[in-house]
Amino acid sequence: MVYGGARLASISHLVKGVLCYNMSTAATPPSKEPVKTEEIEMPLTGVQEKKLDTDLSARTMLPIDLDGREVVLEARAYQGKDEHTQAMALINRGQGKEAGEIPLVRVHSGCVTGDIFHSLRCDCRAQLEAALQRIAQTPNGVLIYLPFHEGRGIGLFKKIKAYALQDQGLDTVDANIEIGEPIDAREYELAAEILHDLGFEKIRLMTNNPAKIEALEEAGIAIVDRVPVVVRPGMHNEHYLDTKRRRMAHKL
Repeated sequence: MVYGGARLASISHLVKGVLCYNMSTAATPPSKEPVKTEEIEMPLTGVQEKKLDTDLSARTMLPIDLDGREVVLEARAYQGKDEHTQAMALINRGQGKEAGEIPLVRVHSGCVTGDIFHSLRCDCRAQLEAALQRIAQTPNGVLIYLPFHEGRGIGLFKKIKAYALQDQGLDTVDANIEIGEPIDAREYELAAEILHDLGFEKIRLMTNNPAKIEALEEAGIAIVDRVPVVVRPGMHNEHYLDTKRRRMAHKL
């Protein structure tokens, strides 16, 4: 079990108190001198050893509703370097001869506005639904969902601040720059570690983003094929998608 710094300090203080109490109340020969106690600093390295970057925290079978039909997928929840870095992997395991097929993988950045509230300003929900459809039909299909990637890694609050600037005419790139944030702050270390944990080190990746391919390859994942995620633009996201194509090199 790994404890945080505050918990460790509390444990150390408690240990000191117990030692002092035991030494001061133990049976000793009568003496006019008060019993002296010595505080002993307990080494904390025994509980502070290395915390794994990826800790498999939960595993279950998850029934989901996919266009009115029930689909059951293997679900794994992962804890990253801190409690805010968490991920979910949904796996459609291949059976028999299909178990050896190269996985089809979608690494999806969480988007509250799109995935949950069906915002039309981005293509996140459409990409997520398209990926789930493909994964549910493909042996060794995998969806890795990264909630901490919200707003290309800057978080929900700052994403909405950037949206407000887009309302005034800035594009998604310039809006991020204006609020002092990176154009894209996402990292894919945890996604790569999940794939290693699943034993999927060679994959077909559903993405339009060359930077995602590069990041996963640098983390030791071999991308044998890029599978495009085709989404039809609408009046609310046409400019956004065009900006991703022109200024962020997305293959759209």
